[in-house]
Amino acid sequence: MQSPARPSSPSGRTLCYSEGVTAGRSGTLYLVATPIGNLEDITLRALRILREVDFVAAEDTRRTRKLLSHHGIPARVISVHEHNERTRAPELVARLRAGQSVALVSDAGTPVLSDPGMEIVRFAAEAGVPVVAIPGASAFLTALAASGLPGAPVTFVGFLPASPSERQRTLERLRALPHTLVLYEGPHRLIKTLEAVREICGDRRLVVARELTKIHEELFRGTVGEAIEQFTARRPFTVVVAGASAGARASSAKTTPEAADPQAIESARSMLHAALQGGVAPFEAVRRTAQATGLRRNAVYRIWLALKQEAAR
Repeated sequence: MQSPARPSSPSGRTLCYSEGVTAGRSGTLYLVATPIGNLEDITLRALRILREVDFVAAEDTRRTRKLLSHHGIPARVISVHEHNERTRAPELVARLRAGQSVALVSDAGTPVLSDPGMEIVRFAAEAGVPVVAIPGASAFLTALAASGLPGAPVTFVGFLPASPSERQRTLERLRALPHTLVLYEGPHRLIKTLEAVREICGDRRLVVARELTKIHEELFRGTVGEAIEQFTARRPFTVVVAGASAGARASSAKTTPEAADPQAIESARSMLHAALQGGVAPFEAVRRTAQATGLRRNAVYRIWLALKQEAAR
């Protein structure tokens, strides 16, 4: 039987490595998916790799040692997180080129997906070091599979920007997509993110998942508005939002302020300016103005943002 072709490095050199951790010109960088909640959700292959590598590079060494201890693995663990990844990358690649093998893990789920690791993978690939992904748990895929929303096409957004203006621009780019959208969100920003989604994308169907794979796992199904009423933020969430409908896509071009009645826009600017001066909450100001002028809420929201930027100058 003919053996499979060996992979090549970015420079074109043939790379030689085996499934196990063996001696060679360089070690292997393994990207090992770890459980997102239940410690049993890890593959036999992942456990073997964690036992065999020279050391484990972990986002949070305490959490990783807890996982390793649960499975009886006495591995050497070093810290690699978002604040030291750039400085750690050359050091790790030097170890790899010297023949050591490394397992890179994040706090939970698959490394690099909204977690540290991209810089290390890039450095390793450029150095001709073999990079092997060990598949496993992912909050993105787990929530999507259980959501009941279309699994393809899908756009994985990860965490939205913290800045309100950047978050608004990101959602503007996504709102006309017919794709299912999957977002990650932290416990203290869920409500703000849901409010932004409703303002810009409309009151769509969605699923909010929390405590995935744990005893108290919960999947809330409803509309964005219903989710806002339901949740007080406590723990991290994974949000799966329905894509834009055909009708929403067709009308998308008409939702910009430039396409609306100039008189309605001027009225909206006047009302929003007064609301801004009076300290009215953005959601309430946009709601009242949209109701009074007949403009769509996302168009009114953009006018509100423009007025805030003008006031800040």
